[in-house]
Amino acid sequence: MAPTSTSQTPFGRVLTAMVTPFTADGGLDLDGAQRLAAHLVDSGNDGLVLNGTTGESPTTTDAEKAQLVRAVVEAVGDRAHVVAGVGTNDTHHSVELARQAEAAGAHGLLVVTPYYSKPPQEGLYQHNVTIADATELPVMLYDIPGRSGVALSHETLVRLGEHPRIVANKDAKGDLGAASWAIARSGLAWYSGDDILNLPLLSVGAVGIVSVVGHVAATELRALIEAYLAGDVAKATAIHQNLLPLFTGMFRTQGVILSKAALNLQGHPAGPLRLPLVSATPEEIDRLRKDLAAGGVHL
Repeated sequence: MAPTSTSQTPFGRVLTAMVTPFTADGGLDLDGAQRLAAHLVDSGNDGLVLNGTTGESPTTTDAEKAQLVRAVVEAVGDRAHVVAGVGTNDTHHSVELARQAEAAGAHGLLVVTPYYSKPPQEGLYQHNVTIADATELPVMLYDIPGRSGVALSHETLVRLGEHPRIVANKDAKGDLGAASWAIARSGLAWYSGDDILNLPLLSVGAVGIVSVVGHVAATELRALIEAYLAGDVAKATAIHQNLLPLFTGMFRTQGVILSKAALNLQGHPAGPLRLPLVSATPEEIDRLRKDLAAGGVHL
């Protein structure tokens, strides 16, 4: 059974875009994924996003994606929202992945804006509605033009918000003005997809976050949100400022690389990466140690 949700927080408040643990030989580590998922939920996450960019979805097979969802739902599905990334730049393939995720037990779907092909807004609209129509699961859009090459306009977000199963947006656009308009007009539950903008997006109406830093600081991120919602903006700001070394340090190179490096340093399941991603260099790991320490993370 999925955890309790509301229309305001359909996927909880603190979600981490979880890495996909691999074994030393590069295979899928399902036991490690279950242990990592349990650790992340114990640390303060009430949701996990699987098979996203941070989960190395470009290099995992469809079968591996289903196995990962099934394993994590088994491990933590009764106490955390498990959201499966199913978006590709092929609508038909995305529909197949959505149905597969539903069959594997996912509680919701994350649908990234189609990348590389740069469809017009009508194509983006039809793509997302077609996927939403394919299952009974709630959908979180994922607007990240830096990776996809095209943004969801706030007019398109308003249209998509009229669909009964399109309930949220993960915002990695980095445009607080656009977010303000879309939050006000769309009715979508808004989730920050850019850690350094977590607090600013809360201030214009976001309800939660989908974090990378949540791999190492979920407790602090939850405290930030709770302080803000309680009206203690000074405390929320202080937590935000204390976390700045993590918000910067975890992204000095590609976020998956340093997320796995941080987890490996802490002794949690993560393992290696699949090409074209490569492991952090000794110099990058040394800098990461300093960034983690500055952000209050103990190794």
